[in-house]
Amino acid sequence: MSKRNTQQRRRLILDQLALQGEVKVDELAKQLQTSEVTVRKDLASLEASGLLLRRYGGAVPLPKELINETADEELSVRKKSIAVAAAQLIRDHNRIIIDSGSTTAAMLPEFAKKQGLVVMTNSLAIAASLRELENEPTLLMPGGTWDPHSEAFQGQIAEQALRQYDFDQLFIGADGIDVERGTTTFNELVGLSRVMADVAREVIVLAESNKIGRKIHNLELAWQQISTLVTDSQLDPAIVEQIRAKGVTVILAESK
Repeated sequence: MSKRNTQQRRRLILDQLALQGEVKVDELAKQLQTSEVTVRKDLASLEASGLLLRRYGGAVPLPKELINETADEELSVRKKSIAVAAAQLIRDHNRIIIDSGSTTAAMLPEFAKKQGLVVMTNSLAIAASLRELENEPTLLMPGGTWDPHSEAFQGQIAEQALRQYDFDQLFIGADGIDVERGTTTFNELVGLSRVMADVAREVIVLAESNKIGRKIHNLELAWQQISTLVTDSQLDPAIVEQIRAKGVTVILAESK
């Protein structure tokens, strides 16, 4: 099947999964007369849409406990809406940095709608997800020292590598946001984040509204370094105006 039949191919994968209770990459590749790389990308897309769960060498149906919506999932819904709103700021052929983090990673399914992206990331998980996209972007990684706390590369080598480039946009999360100072973090390794901001023309912070007002001792990025804050619509309007007064564009994403 050609790429023009991507949706048909993915429907057949879901049909097989419903019949068998499990599917294997190698078997699907033979059945669908396509490559294993294409099948892996299909499975990644279907997983991002909440239709299955990938396992080594294949996929299984989504567990019932993940299908049933609970109050605990409200934050995930808000996070996804923030990610979608942030991704709308990306134009085709942009050169962007995606920092490690669950909110920034939630943007990745939206990249399937973009063409010709160049993406730098310090996260192995994000890099692996980017490799699964149908229209795979050009991928850059800075190297450096692995930090188990942030699950990303950090340190002087990573900083030096980043300084060799220039980017259109940086997308970065935050552990907390001090309304007066900027983004804050539990991680003392803030050097790479600041270099990322230095080499990007536009800095976009993604953070749920419950993180705003959370003051943590490590200042990561000052408001002067931040172009845009993307958060959810539950943020207090008075705080929105305080942040806008810092010269920052605030985008309030509506949860769907």
